[in-house]
Amino acid sequence: MWKKGLVALAALGLASSVAAKDYREQTEVQAFIDEMVSKHSLDRDYVSATMGEATYQQSIIDAISRPAEKRLAWYEYRRIFMDSKRINNGKAFLQKHAATFDRAEKAFGVSRYVVAAIIGVETRYGTYTGKYRVLDALATLGFDYEPRAKFFRGQLEELFLLTKEQNFDITELLGSYAGAMGYGQFIPSSYRHYAIDFDGDHIVDILNNPVDAIGSVANYLAEHGWQRGAPIVVPAVVSADLDESILNDSLTPKRTVAELAELGFGHEAKGVNDDMQATAVRLRVKHGEEYWLGLKNFYAITRYNRSRLYAMAVYQLSRELGDQ
Repeated sequence: MWKKGLVALAALGLASSVAAKDYREQTEVQAFIDEMVSKHSLDRDYVSATMGEATYQQSIIDAISRPAEKRLAWYEYRRIFMDSKRINNGKAFLQKHAATFDRAEKAFGVSRYVVAAIIGVETRYGTYTGKYRVLDALATLGFDYEPRAKFFRGQLEELFLLTKEQNFDITELLGSYAGAMGYGQFIPSSYRHYAIDFDGDHIVDILNNPVDAIGSVANYLAEHGWQRGAPIVVPAVVSADLDESILNDSLTPKRTVAELAELGFGHEAKGVNDDMQATAVRLRVKHGEEYWLGLKNFYAITRYNRSRLYAMAVYQLSRELGDQ
């Protein structure tokens, strides 16, 4: 028991030392501070003090190392988002903000049900927007997660600029383990480039303002190629001579519908033309597989989250919310 106690205390001490490390002691962080000063003319003392407050979070490393999109099959992933509470709350959210959704559909051409579904998948319509300090998330991933360090350092740079532009306290912003914020979970670069003031108050607030959030999600999809009134994804019909090399080979539509049909991946849906660009999607269900033809609007959704499971969840939730 005594030895176990020593081991526990040693582990606790190690964890505390890791959590308490000062990021400013890292050479890479000093280079980051220098860049923020030279490139953006930010105050050195402010950037340095802010990085001194950043805290390493092992739970963030754990979370990004095993995202649901990579460890779950489609039927498992789908269950997370198709519960009756999320569907009912989504319908209430649509009704409550009907006038805003009217304006967003008119302005951007994106289905209200898809916009609502994204907000529903991301944050349950703004009721859960994340528990991590965004500063901690981006510092941890930018300097302690080598596979995507460059990307997250870029997001940390964007965070400094965003908070300066919007007059936010950089140490108080909360979000996901990947540093995404607000109703629609925008990372800092998306916030700066695609979030909009949709209620005319001259403030771009997707953290607390559902009107700005609805407009911003619609704007994001429109900017990433959403086609007004076009289909998103339709069931596919596969032939015995299907060329399986085309299945899930890319999120980007690389072939036309006609070309996919020649390779054994067809469809029987209305409103889908042979010259449309599409991708062949295979998803694992509990007792087999299902096949879908993903079109340009399906691809637009994957630009929000680069996962075919995510895009299918958004699509199917949108259908439950009323997009028939």
